[in-house]
Amino acid sequence: MDEEKYHLTDDKYDILSHARRRSQIHILTIDPVLATDLCARITCDQRLQRYSLICPHATTIRSALEEIELMTQETTSSRLIIFDVRRVTLPRLRKYYNAIVGYNRRDFNKLCYSICIGDGPVNLFQGGHVVDLFVPYLASHRVDFQPAVFFFDPFLHYEPSEIQRQALDDEFVIADAIPTRLVPYFRSDATKVGPIRRFFRAVDKDEETRKRRRRTLRHLYKKRLAELFPGHEDQFKDLLSRRGIQLASEKMNLYPIHFEDWVYDLMRKARRNASLKN
Repeated sequence: MDEEKYHLTDDKYDILSHARRRSQIHILTIDPVLATDLCARITCDQRLQRYSLICPHATTIRSALEEIELMTQETTSSRLIIFDVRRVTLPRLRKYYNAIVGYNRRDFNKLCYSICIGDGPVNLFQGGHVVDLFVPYLASHRVDFQPAVFFFDPFLHYEPSEIQRQALDDEFVIADAIPTRLVPYFRSDATKVGPIRRFFRAVDKDEETRKRRRRTLRHLYKKRLAELFPGHEDQFKDLLSRRGIQLASEKMNLYPIHFEDWVYDLMRKARRNASLKN
């Protein structure tokens, strides 16, 4: 049996644990815009530049699915796995995710960690208390993926009527316009997700510009929270902090606020745990 691949316990090989993980991150998404944003944020952070990234490079959804299918067992070599779990793409990724979770389940939150990035419950903006809506939604993802952190991305959350689908050999189109509720905050000629992602990450700008744009995004989120929960903004201010917000038994953060910090901390933690285990 290959000792490089399987962890040797006191009395037997545990074929579900993979101790020889590397300083490597798997990014699992079929959305090239989100993939670009995730990769750019990680590679442009000086603390994270030594980590290797594995991500689909396909420009079509079908090809990206094929790439992820080939990656399933390879994820056992990574210390961090980032899952795109939005409602519109998850059904097409579910069978591959099931395999990936199966290969890594024994090591989650020990030798490797997972981050989920997604939208919210389908009825999020259709009435109901946010805690009552989000808790079961987050709990289901915790059961499925055991994430160290769940990032809710407002730019991924569309109303059901906004989700664009195209019936063509089981292909579909991922919306490239921002959700309608966010349109009033941007110029009429700047409502595409890709350009807005590029604007806020500002990787080709100086540090002062990047800081200013991070503040702009935080201000946008803060304003939205005030509009959604008038008089109760303080209950949700932790969404803008690194620790995120506690919703009953579940926790949630806002993407991309402190995303790079979480990646840095989880990669260090996985490496430290591996050293202790050895």
